[in-house]
Amino acid sequence: MDDILLTIVSVAGATIRVATPLVFAALAGLYAERSGVVDIGLEGKMLAAAFAAAAAAHVTGSPWVGLLAGIAASTLFALVHAYACITKAGNQVVSGMAINILVAGLAPTLAIAWFGLGGNTPSLASGARFQAIRLPFVDLLAPVPIIGPIYAQVISGHNILVYIAAALVPLTGWVLFRTRFGLRLRAVGENPSAVDTAGVSVVALRYRAMIICGVLCGVAGAYLSTAHGAAFVKDMTAGKGFLALAALIFGRWLPWPALFACLLFALTDAMQVRLQGTPIPGIGVIPVQFIQMLPYVLTVLLLAGFVGKAIAPKASGIPYVKER
Repeated sequence: MDDILLTIVSVAGATIRVATPLVFAALAGLYAERSGVVDIGLEGKMLAAAFAAAAAAHVTGSPWVGLLAGIAASTLFALVHAYACITKAGNQVVSGMAINILVAGLAPTLAIAWFGLGGNTPSLASGARFQAIRLPFVDLLAPVPIIGPIYAQVISGHNILVYIAAALVPLTGWVLFRTRFGLRLRAVGENPSAVDTAGVSVVALRYRAMIICGVLCGVAGAYLSTAHGAAFVKDMTAGKGFLALAALIFGRWLPWPALFACLLFALTDAMQVRLQGTPIPGIGVIPVQFIQMLPYVLTVLLLAGFVGKAIAPKASGIPYVKER
């Protein structure tokens, strides 16, 4: 029983850590798409932030400087996407894919030029990474059955970005449904003409949403290279931006259901690490490639079953051109 509990607690802790960048990216996409801008460039912005954060943290020795660098890099690409889609009324899908392709080549090229490590950055020292935080009463609760291990490994023991991600979910719900900005943001994603008629700038609202999107993607990318990992590695996002988009669609563009979807995808990712090399009774050892497919297979199945039922904001993906 103790072994089973420890396994469950370990997987739960890993699930939270793996879900963190998905939560940041899903909330980033939520702000963008609620304003009417489709952003499939989450992957590229996360990758740019991961590289910028790792490079800056390596040079300065500070994870906070790395975080700021990651946010700056991601926000820059978010503004590029905003300029192409909002100001110039360009195709939002094409712009997002262009960012993904550009960053996938640019980041490792800069890494090779600056560090000469085959597209990676040097490993970060412990002081240049976000460290796990030990919450109060861990030692006091340690002897308590069930509660002690859960508190020590599932609730405590994460870095600060994990706790920020957890706080952002209710904060996003409050902003979207309890503030004037959130009301206007949802309105501009549904009927931008009505918002414009009311004297509110559609362009300004969408730009603000894209800046928020860039900041959150920046934190997600910085988390990958300076908190969850210890360096930038080529293609280290590994489709997490697209998984976040899938979680957003599955969650019907709402923060709490999107969080649930992120945790579900992260659970399959944590499970696939545990299942690698583990023999299954009656089947044997499953090839690692099939185990690694689990999160993406789940994504396809969920989207195939729910995407038809999910209704996106009505103006999502449609450039707004003000009538003269």
